[in-house]
Amino acid sequence: MNPVEIGLDAAPSSSARRRRQRWLSIAMTYLLLGAGALFMLVPFVFSVMTSLKTPEQFATTTPLTPPAPLTLENYTALFSGSHNFIVPLAVTAQMVLVLTLGQLTCSVLAAYAFARLNFPGREPLFWTFVATQMIPPIVTMIPLYSMLSEMGLRNTFAGLVVPFLLGSPYAIFLLRQSFQRMPQDVLDAAKLDGAGHLRTLLFIVLPMNKPILATLLLITVVSQWNSFLWPSIIAPSQEWSVLTVATQALQSQYAGNWTLVMAATTVALAPLVILFVVFHKQIVASLGITGLK
Repeated sequence: MNPVEIGLDAAPSSSARRRRQRWLSIAMTYLLLGAGALFMLVPFVFSVMTSLKTPEQFATTTPLTPPAPLTLENYTALFSGSHNFIVPLAVTAQMVLVLTLGQLTCSVLAAYAFARLNFPGREPLFWTFVATQMIPPIVTMIPLYSMLSEMGLRNTFAGLVVPFLLGSPYAIFLLRQSFQRMPQDVLDAAKLDGAGHLRTLLFIVLPMNKPILATLLLITVVSQWNSFLWPSIIAPSQEWSVLTVATQALQSQYAGNWTLVMAATTVALAPLVILFVVFHKQIVASLGITGLK
């Protein structure tokens, strides 16, 4: 056989082998991802299934046995009588709304100032502010508690939100880095058209940084929705109890009634799941841009 013909026969074989290896690699990757997703979903499935069982069903069946029949009595009990989870749900929603608006507004303004305005001490001030990220939050809890107690803000809504209303070092750092990467020609063109700093920020800078803003929005909402330590310290009363504190109190009081506790856990998780379903495209886009994991 001609050596040229041998080479032509070997080339398709080598190409087919590479394609098989590529598809095998893709299949293994998706298999591992699917296994990881299943492993992560099991606790959520367990929570929902347990919340739909009666205490008798939970005691006599395995944890992953489907409820038969389904019952909503745990959710009915959760939102009626002495539990009244409507109050913690409303308090948590108000706290998240106020803190999200406050943190994003203040972080955007501070980041724009650090990125685009020249003033004495800008860099030392910025890095000093960012360095506060290294301080464990537990260190500042006692001073914050003492200050707010002296101001009469214990067991109040203001006590929940005031310490965290004026932005976060992480958000300011992320936004500043994004604002600095913007083309200077675009900002110069806006300045030539007569746009001031506020107009430039609202109509040029923010629209060009939507993925970063979406990332910070989701991070802020999730972190504040799951906040536990500070609300449990500053507002332990039932009147201003948030979802995490109310669920913990329910678990302590009704440690034997896990179906009721799992119903409370499911209620606390449901808004975050809905948030992810609605904004999953923005989450994926922001991960690709910011490199967050």
